Amino acid sequence: MFDHISFSVNDFSQSQNFYDETLKILGIERLMTFDTEEGQVAGYGVNDKPSFWIGADHKPNLQENVGNARGFHIAFLAPNVESIKNWYQKCLELGAKDNGTPGSRPEYHPGYYAAFVTDPNGWRLEAVLHNYQG
Repeated sequence: MFDHISFSVNDFSQSQNFYDETLKILGIERLMTFDTEEGQVAGYGVNDKPSFWIGADHKPNLQENVGNARGFHIAFLAPNVESIKNWYQKCLELGAKDNGTPGSRPEYHPGYYAAFVTDPNGWRLEAVLHNYQG
């Protein structure tokens, strides 16, 4: 349904490191990094297709920028439970805040297993598996 998603970050280098280290646990890698008129951007994805982008916040004083999108969150597909646990731990090590420890969430649907964090920019992230058999 979606081709890609992007948002601004406060500290591009810190954020690039955060996403490099945490997304690789889920099998997602940085595929592109380049400069634009508005600043640096990095694209992450699988199979040579970047679908998740971060960019330097070139207008930090705008109300709608960085971490202020009410209710917005991104869920990354995970290959297995262990990757979700490792992703969650690495996120916390790199400055994210807990927003839901790894675990089964049958209230969403049978087989739903996820962990939730808030990244150092205030963005809400999730790693999810839909076929948990625990």
